[in-house]
Amino acid sequence: MAATDPETAQRQTEEIEALSAIYGDEWCAIDEDEKIFCIKISECLENPKWTLCLQVILPPEYPTTAPPIYQLNAPWLLGQEYAEIANNLEDIYAQYLGESILYLWVEKIREILIEKSQSSAPEPNVKKITEETIVEYEEDFSLECQPFQPYAAVTLNFDLPESEEDEELPPIYHGNPITDRRSTFQAHLAPVVTLKQVKNVLAKLNENKKIASATHNIYAYRIYCEDKQTFLQDSEDDGETAAGGRLLHLMQILNVRNVLVVVSRWYGGILLGPDRFKHINNCARNILVEQNYTNFSENVSKQLGKNKRTRKDKKKTEC
Repeated sequence: MAATDPETAQRQTEEIEALSAIYGDEWCAIDEDEKIFCIKISECLENPKWTLCLQVILPPEYPTTAPPIYQLNAPWLLGQEYAEIANNLEDIYAQYLGESILYLWVEKIREILIEKSQSSAPEPNVKKITEETIVEYEEDFSLECQPFQPYAAVTLNFDLPESEEDEELPPIYHGNPITDRRSTFQAHLAPVVTLKQVKNVLAKLNENKKIASATHNIYAYRIYCEDKQTFLQDSEDDGETAAGGRLLHLMQILNVRNVLVVVSRWYGGILLGPDRFKHINNCARNILVEQNYTNFSENVSKQLGKNKRTRKDKKKTEC
C-alpha cells in the first residue's frame, strides 16, 4: 500500500521511524508493505494495570487528506469506553487536519489510561483469562496485534422482541476435531438470518455438557441484510484474547454470509502459543468448506478488491 505522492510517502516513513525510536518494543510492525502497525499503550512502565493496543493502517493519502484507519483492542474495552476513546481520537484528527497525528493519538490514550488508574474505577476484570494468556502476554505481543478488521469485539446483548421467541432452531453441524498437545478444537456451524437464531443456537450448544465445559467457546457470525446491503456481524473471544476477532476476519475474507461458527477449545495443560489461533481458524475454515459456504480460492481473490469497502459494513445494525 505505497503512498502515491512522494512527499506523503516520505512523511509516513519519517513518522514511522520516529515512533519506532520513541516507543521501542511497544511499537510493532504487523505488515510494513501494507502499512499496518500496532502499539501497546499502558498507563505506566512498571506493573501496568491498564493496557490497550492501538492498531492502525496508514492509507496512501495519510496524513495529507485521509486519517489512519484504526482499531482499539483490550479485553476490558467495551461499549461506551470504546466510543469515548474513539471520539477523542477523531477530535484530534479534526483539529490537526493534514498533520501527522499518531504520536498525539498514542499519548491521548495514555492520558486516558492514567486517569483511569488514578480514579476510583475498579481494575480491569477480564472473565476467563487462562494460564496461557497470562504466561504469554509479555512474550507474544502478536496476541493483541490481531489481523485488522474495523470492528471492536463486543459481547452481544440479546434483548430481542418477544415476537421472535417462536423462531425455529436452525440445524447445527459439527466439524471434525483437531487435537494438538492434549488441547482439542472443534467447530460447530449453523445457518442464521436473525440474532434470535444466533441466541438459540448458542443456547442449544450450551445444553451439551461437553461443549459447555470447554475452556473457551469462541464464535463469530455474519448476517447479510438485503434491504440495507450491509452485514450484521459480531464476535466473542470467551477469554481467548483476540480469537473471536481473528475468526470474524477469516469469515470476512471468505466472504461468507448468514452463518454462525463456534469453535470450542478444551485446554490440555500445555501451552500452544500462536498455534492455537491456527487451529481455531483451520477448524472454522474446514466446516465452512464442508457445508459449502465458500469457495476458498475464488472468494479470497474477490476479497482483495473489497478491503477498502469493508469499513462500510455496519457491525451492529439491525436488519
